[in-house]
Amino acid sequence: MDMISSLLRRPATPSILSLIGVLVFYVIFGGVDLDRLSGAASWVNYAARIGIVALPVALLMISGEIDISIGAMIPAGAMTTAIIAGHYGLPMGVAILGALAIGVVVGLFNGILATRTSVPTLIITLGTLVAMQGIVLAGSKLLTGGASVPLTSPAWAKTIFGDFIFGGSHQVVILWWVVLTAVFWFLAHLSKFGNWIFAMGGDKVSARNAGIPVDLITILLFVGTATSASFVGMCHAILFNSAQVSGGMNDIFNIIVSVVVGGVLLTGGFGSIIGVFVGTITFAIVIKGIDFTAIDRNWANLIIGVMLLAAVAMNETFRKKAMTAVTKKKKG
Repeated sequence: MDMISSLLRRPATPSILSLIGVLVFYVIFGGVDLDRLSGAASWVNYAARIGIVALPVALLMISGEIDISIGAMIPAGAMTTAIIAGHYGLPMGVAILGALAIGVVVGLFNGILATRTSVPTLIITLGTLVAMQGIVLAGSKLLTGGASVPLTSPAWAKTIFGDFIFGGSHQVVILWWVVLTAVFWFLAHLSKFGNWIFAMGGDKVSARNAGIPVDLITILLFVGTATSASFVGMCHAILFNSAQVSGGMNDIFNIIVSVVVGGVLLTGGFGSIIGVFVGTITFAIVIKGIDFTAIDRNWANLIIGVMLLAAVAMNETFRKKAMTAVTKKKKG
């Protein structure tokens, strides 16, 4: 019983239960073949695409903030790569640095506004989202005359950022996702930096009074979310040898849902990287795995809505269990 009680207090538990629930639902009502589903590349590729961005977004949300400008940063990274390397013919290394640099600049902008003003970060990043949409579209039209830019990626860039592996169906970004998950897990759960982030999500005033560099960490977290999104856009431009100004906008909702399903509270202070990893898998299976079932694809959004509501309820329940256990331990 103690083991079960301990598991129910862990932030990753809601994501694991959600994944099991989705798989059971697909097997019973969709007649899905789990062997065929597990070997499919479509949902794994998609999970890696949104999962790379979901990791820093999770840390930002644990700290009590949110960033929705990521939806514009994915096409910004892709278009920057394509314009520099494809339209102007500069070395791919310069294009990669340019794509990452635009993420750093936008992240710094969001972070500085978040720490220097009292405007909620939802509003700040909403403004950045709209502004970057305009900049990407207008900049592309001005510089190239179109909204789509082709490029030819060198072999080394393809191998590292935009190639197909495991028989030619899985994308190399899957490896980036796994490696980055390990890095973020260490940062969040085994480092002082992670302790500071959780403390900020609990109470920023108390965290600042305890000597935690709240403003610096907030800025770094925003740089992480924006740069990760531009990195994903860059990888896709290299993979498909082209970029479009509209690519990635739908990923805002998908990434945040993955983080919430992964056990992170919207109010901050609670969550885990493993939970977000599993939550991303769960969301990807709902979106892409439904094609392997007999269920009409139009029902996918209903499944996502129910899953999101259930995840929010479970997250709050398990957080209360964890807080109760901590209180009892302190009294004991």
